[in-house]
Amino acid sequence: MANIDPSFTARIVLLVLLVLLVLLVSGAAEAREPRSAHTYRLSPGESPPAASVDDAAWLAGRWEGTAFGQQFEEYWSEPSAGSMLGTFKLLGEDGIQFYELLEIAVRDGRLGLKVKHFSADFTAWEDKPDYVHFKLVAVEPDALHFSGISFYRKGPDEIEAYLLMKEGESLREEKLVYTRVKD
Repeated sequence: MANIDPSFTARIVLLVLLVLLVLLVSGAAEAREPRSAHTYRLSPGESPPAASVDDAAWLAGRWEGTAFGQQFEEYWSEPSAGSMLGTFKLLGEDGIQFYELLEIAVRDGRLGLKVKHFSADFTAWEDKPDYVHFKLVAVEPDALHFSGISFYRKGPDEIEAYLLMKEGESLREEKLVYTRVKD
């Protein structure tokens, strides 16, 4: 296998940390205020809409796709006990690039997405009590919009997601294309 540019993983780590910064700087935010072409944030003074974990049930299943110019695998559990648990694994030419542990759940009366990142050796990127939190912005029959990431159901076996990334002073979207894996 070819060697991956050692700076690739460092760039991914930096991009994820910059997303965290964007979320912290954006503050409170209204359903459907455009942040980029496919992502949204809440307007100042607006509250997240009421929603339950069942609104995200269409994410459940095993998925494969592309992101960051590489392949990924993602799995989402069915809703149970008020939450959904997901795992994400980015695969490079030399093996695992990084992992994510994801949770969609209602906390303090609001639906949200929490993400914890891990290096290939399973070293956590965030400190023990920390995680990246994406607050719910809007729910549609075929879309879930969190602050900084939107999931669009394109059919029963296809999803497109858009993750807002910050590079220097500019924002850009990273597109993730999912295809359901059928056993």
